[in-house]
Amino acid sequence: MDFYGFYTGKIFDAYKYLGAHMDGQGVTFRTFAPSAERVSLIGEFNGWQEQPMNKAYDGNFWECHVENAKAGEMYKYRIYRRDGQCRDHCDPYGFGAELRPNTASFIRDMDKYVFSDEAWMQARSDCRNKPLNIYEAHLGSFRKPGEEADAWYSYEELGEILIPYLKEKGYNYLEVMPLNEYPSDESWGYQGTGFFSPTARYGTADQLKVFVDKCHQNGIGVIMDFVPVHFAVDDYALAQYDGTALYEYPNSAVGVSEWGSCNFMHSRGEVRSFLQSAANYWLTEYHMDGLRMDAISRAIYWQGSPERGVNMNAVDFLKYMNQGLKRLHPTAILAAEDSTSYPGVTKAVSEGGLGFDYKWDMGWMNDTLNYFRMAPEYRSRNYHKLTFSMMYYYDDRFILPLSHDEVVHGKATILQKMSGQYEEKFPQARAFYMYMYAHPGKKLNFMGNEIGQFREWDEKREQDWNLLDYPIHQSFLRFMEDLNGIYRDHPALYEKDYETEGFRWLDCHQEEKCIYAFERVSRKERIAAVFNFSDREQKEYLLTVPGAKALQPLLLSEWKVYGGGEQNSSKKLQGTEGRFLLSLQPYSARYYLVE
Repeated sequence: MDFYGFYTGKIFDAYKYLGAHMDGQGVTFRTFAPSAERVSLIGEFNGWQEQPMNKAYDGNFWECHVENAKAGEMYKYRIYRRDGQCRDHCDPYGFGAELRPNTASFIRDMDKYVFSDEAWMQARSDCRNKPLNIYEAHLGSFRKPGEEADAWYSYEELGEILIPYLKEKGYNYLEVMPLNEYPSDESWGYQGTGFFSPTARYGTADQLKVFVDKCHQNGIGVIMDFVPVHFAVDDYALAQYDGTALYEYPNSAVGVSEWGSCNFMHSRGEVRSFLQSAANYWLTEYHMDGLRMDAISRAIYWQGSPERGVNMNAVDFLKYMNQGLKRLHPTAILAAEDSTSYPGVTKAVSEGGLGFDYKWDMGWMNDTLNYFRMAPEYRSRNYHKLTFSMMYYYDDRFILPLSHDEVVHGKATILQKMSGQYEEKFPQARAFYMYMYAHPGKKLNFMGNEIGQFREWDEKREQDWNLLDYPIHQSFLRFMEDLNGIYRDHPALYEKDYETEGFRWLDCHQEEKCIYAFERVSRKERIAAVFNFSDREQKEYLLTVPGAKALQPLLLSEWKVYGGGEQNSSKKLQGTEGRFLLSLQPYSARYYLVE
């Protein structure tokens, strides 16, 4: 290992030195604990009896070699602090961990599994000019093998269930909530204890590799949530690891996050190397296709508050990490969950940006959902909530997210957010989703949204698949499947997402009627999208599409097959000098191919 690089926060491969490594003669264990008085190794291979570890390199590292240790066995480090106390810790660089409430690490042979996804890896891209339709999932509650809260399918079993569903419904990327080990089910993985350990809830490291490999062989990319900002407070893990604040800030004013977890101290080179190595580890060892980085606003600003100022050490860390990851994995996707207006999040580091490929458009999400929550009589006065997004859209490269955060903690599900009673919600949801998929930006939808889930997400229960026994939910899922197919098959909806010529308003001044119209353009096609978000039929609406001779219906939200009142028809609309007369049903949306 490059020790100078480790201390200065420059390396991405610390996990190849630290942790438990098999060498053919046994296993070498190493840990970084500069303030420890002494460290012992305990594990299954020595009957959990203390085996002293020796100081290595400059005395800040501890190591020992065990000849009879083998893959699959458990171990811990017993760290004696300078105050005379001792704690048993899991390995910060451990490649496997026990299921909570147990806390040991596992020895893993990381070279055993051989991937068969060469074709995928060679063809992979960041999807800048391609469709990126992401299905966000919590693996433990997509489907469950039983009703118990801790009944879970394995990674391999999930591959047999989830992959065919994604292919059939038209998603080309899966985003999984954090798979690092974590103690509390309710944290969903966002407060981690094992940053190099795939959670034991669903199996082993090799089983996760099988899952990712099968995804790739079926044309599905995998993005994993990664948390470089904070970690769990549990004293068997990173917190006070060697008796001092080794990974966290020593000052609680900035050391404790709003969630009660410990904030990483990004000014320390050792912490930077730890996080950079963890990020690289998931991309390298598991062939993950990208990382969605959580709570980036809490790294940019002290405690996430612009009033407290920019945390320049953390910003520099993000820049260096992203630049290094893109150098090592040019086609991997790096996405930021950031709700602030900090400039240049998706600009290259060389241009003064943070170096992410994409940023979640939280402003679009909030404005749009708030608009659809309103009763229709209030939408006129809030008409420009839906036009505002294009005022700032080209400042960054955005993903439009309808994530797990929007369907929990009393916020209601996406379908429930729609104004009105039960029957009114479905046509509005169809129109809403057509607006989302026509709007520039890549797409992300959380599991359950596509079936019209009414119950808020609960990590202890699987999705309410029984809803599909009801025709109205079946029709909604059919609509979402067709919409995904339209998005995938029509370059106008994705090819020029981040170029100004890829979008233009056709009509954004129908405040009283709540009609919107815009055009999406690619090199080979044009699509006109028209929306009526009022509760009234809008008769004889004149739509002007410059240069158009005819409009070919591509998708109408009010078709009967989706539960609407219109017969499916592909009959072209003929225009005069680009002008077309339409009658728009209440709460409806339409896509037309422009000829």
